[in-house]
Amino acid sequence: MRAGSRFVFVLAAMTGVIAGTSVSAHRLDECLQAARIAIEPTRVEVELDLTPGAAVAESMILDIDQDRDGRLSADEQRAYAERVVGSTQLEIDGRHLRLERSASTFADVGAFRRGEGTIRIRSSAGVPRQSDGAHQLVFRNTFRRDVSVYLANALVPGSDRIGVTAQRHAADQRDLTIDYVVRAEQSAVSALAWLRGIAGR
Repeated sequence: MRAGSRFVFVLAAMTGVIAGTSVSAHRLDECLQAARIAIEPTRVEVELDLTPGAAVAESMILDIDQDRDGRLSADEQRAYAERVVGSTQLEIDGRHLRLERSASTFADVGAFRRGEGTIRIRSSAGVPRQSDGAHQLVFRNTFRRDVSVYLANALVPGSDRIGVTAQRHAADQRDLTIDYVVRAEQSAVSALAWLRGIAGR
């Protein structure tokens, strides 16, 4: 995700408490999937972290290690990350957007077996030109529902043109609905105000 330091969680303090509690309670027989969604005027960026507990790590390693050589090759990592991205869905105002993997990193096999390894996958989708005003984004994660618990949150956008107004989670947090507004470009607003000022003289 671009310039990660630019982004913070919406209601960061509250989210931090919730997320911290969930991580600390992460069971060995679960895979914790935590998604962070950033909405920009022309793109949506998603960062998804998967952290399998020690009891389910071996099955996930086998899912990745297709040739069973005990290593997670670059090709195997890329194929797995694309499967994960393919199991997520993104809609804006009812219109489906295609997420594409942009980057991914994997911990080593030993870290996974200790329950300490994380897979971080970044993906993004282009957004067609949006009218000023209210819009709605729906994010859904369906990957490994048999062993997973989920978290999902909107991030404060990097652009002043986007404002997140609300977010609603499904009970299991696999689905996240984000209400947001698109504001007029500042330059256009300033020019209009200037013209009105001239006309009023």
